[in-house]
Formats: sequence, structure tokens, C-alpha cells
Amino acid sequence: MNVGFAGLGTMGLPMAANLLRAGRALHVWNRTPTRSTPLLELGATRAESVDALFRACDVVLLMLADEAAVDAVVGRHAPGFGARIGGRTIVHLGTTAPAHSASLARELGARGARYVEAPVSGSRIQAERGELVGMLAGDEAALETVLPLLAPLCRRTFHCGGVPGALRMKLAVNHYLIALVTALAETVHAARASGIDTALLREILDAGPMASEVSRIKLAKLVHEDFSPQAAVRDVATIAELVLAQADDAGAQAPLIRACAALYRRACDDGLGSEDMAGVIRALGPWGWRAEG
Repeated sequence: MNVGFAGLGTMGLPMAANLLRAGRALHVWNRTPTRSTPLLELGATRAESVDALFRACDVVLLMLADEAAVDAVVGRHAPGFGARIGGRTIVHLGTTAPAHSASLARELGARGARYVEAPVSGSRIQAERGELVGMLAGDEAALETVLPLLAPLCRRTFHCGGVPGALRMKLAVNHYLIALVTALAETVHAARASGIDTALLREILDAGPMASEVSRIKLAKLVHEDFSPQAAVRDVATIAELVLAQADDAGAQAPLIRACAALYRRACDDGLGSEDMAGVIRALGPWGWRAEG
């Protein structure tokens, strides 16, 4: 089985590296070719084009930024769509709207390809450690093909039924994550404004029953004002909108994620899109921030 990987950004690069370290031969492609250089040193083969990647591979894993990038890489709206993807298994590791994924699955299937949703929970640290949590949806035979490829990437995987069940679950997971990190940012912002020792606040929260791996990592970043990206503000802003849309479509009341989505939009407008999601604290004014509406 020849395996390809497209999308070597903050998450994709360490995920591809873990596949190589596990002994998996890998063809890689990225829009910016130099992103693949560290992987070549681990034994990867660089595909010179997307067409070359698909010609060489039976299975192609996609860790791409958004729906437009996914559509472009598979050639969804191009004349050669069927020729590019026919007979191959496409694995969607990123986060897009469930409706987009469902329609993509239908179109891929109609042209002889198999499709697996496999969005992951975790940020760059978990990706580097191979400790992501995978959510899977798709045809059972395709899932059996893909599971060995996810083993070096994920500490656990969960079956979520048919497409788009995995992406719907991923948005539910991110609902909680985004609300948690935003609450931490607001807490540190308000504590600082109140003259509270935020380093001591961090120690107390880290020692208490509310602590988690996420809270410890993000509190450290907030207290030290280290906003090097693990999960970038712009990506979180996009996902927050998807989470909100899922809640709205279901008729569920979701005031917290609505406020979070507005705050992350504001952070992007303030030029903070490339910072870690904890950097959303910088979008909070000196007297706090009030959600629109």
C-alpha cells in the first residue's frame, strides 16, 4: 500500500513525521514545497505535484486548512477529478463543515473512490507525541485500511458511524475546548486587571480538581505570554463558526460558543490570527469585553 500525505502545516508536519518514524514509506506534498524538507531527511519522497501524489498512492491523507483546500487537492471541480481519485482511499484528517464532507463523500464514491473522515482532537504538542484522539466515520472496509495508518498518530480512535458522524462529533469536542480556553483567557485577563498574582493563580488551578492537560498548557502560555502557535487563532475562529452553525441548525441554545466565535473573529480582525488560541486574551480590552448582541 503506497501512502501519501498532503498538508504539512502546524499539525500535518508532525503527523507525517510520526508515520515515517513508525517505518511507513510516505509520499508527501505541500503547496509550499520547502515545508517537506524535514520529512525528506526522515525518508519521505516529495511529490512534485498533486497529480503525482495521487498517481503514486493508493491512500492519501489530507490535513488541509479548509474546504477550499480539500476540494482543490482532490480536484473536485476540475475536469480530471475522477481520474485523480478513482480507486483510491481519501482520508480527511482536518475539520470542515459536516455538510461539505457528506457531499464530498458522495462525489468521491460516485467516481470509484473510498472516503474516510478521521478528524483529530489535539494540538501541535499531541501531534508531535503521537497522542491525538481520532474520530472515524466511513465504510467499514475503508476504515480497516486506514486504522493502521492512524496508530502512530493517535493514542485512541473512536468509531462515530457513517459520514459525517466523525466531523459532527469533532465539532462537539471543539465546542468544549474553545469554551474552556476562552474562559481561561478571560480569567487571566480579569485576574491581572484585579492585581492578582497570575503565576500563583496558575499554581492553584494546576493543583486543583479542574486541571487538565489543556488547562495546564494554555495557562502556562497565558501567564508567560507565549503565544507561539499550537492551534492558531484563525483556525479556531473558523472552527468556532462551524460549532455555532451546528448548534444553530439543531435549534440548541449556545450562548457561550456564540460569544467565543465573536471574540475569535475580533482577534482575527485585530491581526492575531497567527498566534496560539490563548492569544485571544489580547482581544480583550482593559475593561473587559462584552459579546455582541
